Amino acid sequence: MARIGGRNLWLAWPVGLLCAGVVGALAWLALPAVPGTVGFVGDTLRSATSTPQAAATGPVSAAALDPSADLDCRDIYPRRLWGELAWAPDSLLSQTRAAPATAVTALVDALQPTVRVTCAWRAAPGTIVTTLSVVGADAAAVAEAALLGQGFSCEPLGSGVACRRTAGGIVEEQAVRDGLWLASVESGWTPVQYGTRLAAFVWA
Repeated sequence: MARIGGRNLWLAWPVGLLCAGVVGALAWLALPAVPGTVGFVGDTLRSATSTPQAAATGPVSAAALDPSADLDCRDIYPRRLWGELAWAPDSLLSQTRAAPATAVTALVDALQPTVRVTCAWRAAPGTIVTTLSVVGADAAAVAEAALLGQGFSCEPLGSGVACRRTAGGIVEEQAVRDGLWLASVESGWTPVQYGTRLAAFVWA
């Protein structure tokens, strides 16, 4: 490399080393901010998968029981479970107000639900449809009697009941408590403790 007239190599080397040291020090000081930056970018990408809306304030159950509250699929999922679903291969979410997708159709007629939100997920592993609805005060007792007669296993969920059945590769999870009905049907795609984690978040 040709030398440029008027430059002193004995001065250039120390200055170059000093500059490299300053850059290294700045990089070291910036390291603590890397996890926060990665988290911010991840949250931004995740939020882009659904229509931007104001998050429900307070517990999900309180928002669901408030007819004036605007409830979104993102509001009813704990953060980690939402991430598992949103980042599954070929994941696609459809948000509607369709009736609960249960094989026990008589239960829908018996409970007469007012659907707040239905989240239908489709991905490479299979499909998951979850519906959160408002129901009557006596719905837990009605649901338990109906579901036990259809081969579900049930256990207490606070003041309500949680029931589950696996048949032909399809998992149905029904939770009814405090005037709300959380119904999920998992076909081929069964995240670990899906219904349990979802119910714990809704009735936190």
